[in-house]
Amino acid sequence: MKVARFHAPGDIRIEDAPEPVAGPGELKIRVRNCSTCGTDAKIFKFGHHHIRPPRVMGHEIAGEVVDTGARVQVIAAIPCGTCQECVRGRQTVCPNQESMGYHYDGGFAEYLIVPAKVLAVDGVNAIPAGVGFAEASVAEPLACVLNGQSLAGVGPGDDVVVMGAGPIGCLHVRLARARGAGRVFLVDVNAQRLALAAELVRPDAAIDADPVEQVLKLTGGRGADVVITAAASGAAQEQAVRMAARQGRISFFGGLPKDDPIIALDSNLVHYRELTIVGANGSSPAHNAEALRLVSEGAVVVADLITHRLPLSQVLDGIDLVSRGAAIKVTIEP
Repeated sequence: MKVARFHAPGDIRIEDAPEPVAGPGELKIRVRNCSTCGTDAKIFKFGHHHIRPPRVMGHEIAGEVVDTGARVQVIAAIPCGTCQECVRGRQTVCPNQESMGYHYDGGFAEYLIVPAKVLAVDGVNAIPAGVGFAEASVAEPLACVLNGQSLAGVGPGDDVVVMGAGPIGCLHVRLARARGAGRVFLVDVNAQRLALAAELVRPDAAIDADPVEQVLKLTGGRGADVVITAAASGAAQEQAVRMAARQGRISFFGGLPKDDPIIALDSNLVHYRELTIVGANGSSPAHNAEALRLVSEGAVVVADLITHRLPLSQVLDGIDLVSRGAAIKVTIEP
């Protein structure tokens, strides 16, 4: 079979590999779609401390169980299920968490093996009728978005700002509307990417400059109830604090580069405005199941966010499109 293997930063190769064989408690999947994301682009450029090359990449996975033909979506982040955090229902912060495409070979392949520990935490979900494989693969990033908005308490009537107009930002806009947000504003410094995203998700305003000033103007000086930084930008995080309304909630959804993780925080704004700042780290198996339900019911539409469908042989082209912000969602069809 064909696979896309990461060997070193800047070195992903399309290679031949033996078709894998499932062991006890494992599941063999014929991959139908594995979508790409900004993390894949970062791994291609810089590698990742959890990846020991060579490794088949890809973690947004949907396909068919080889033995039964069942249509399934597979989680990316794998909690251990037994530590204190998992037992307390905090699977997203499991200290023993592993991931498909990092610790285990992922979905940029014709076939993959789902480890037994994925099945042990209910990490394989049946794809509902009417949902395509490509849409199902987007359930994984939507699950992460769902975790972030749950932690930030996005709810009815909220003015929500989403900073970052990539695929995650688009999903945040769609989910915020599904959760009853009053208005949703989309911010990005890349005017071309912002225009592409805004055409699809139709925010109440698209902002490409002076976001703090613009958000305050749009809200009559009050600020936003929720600000989500769906970008790896310290500047966006600093701006988020400044544009939040009193008792506003701020989600630091996008992590910062490991070599530059420190921001300047006006703690008096947090103190006097009673702001809440939350992180967001991936998703749980339950979030993935809920994301599939939202897609199935049409509460969050994802099909139109998939702007490019490419064969496995063009996975590098897909990663390049993501890196340049020239696409919303790119899916690979092995």
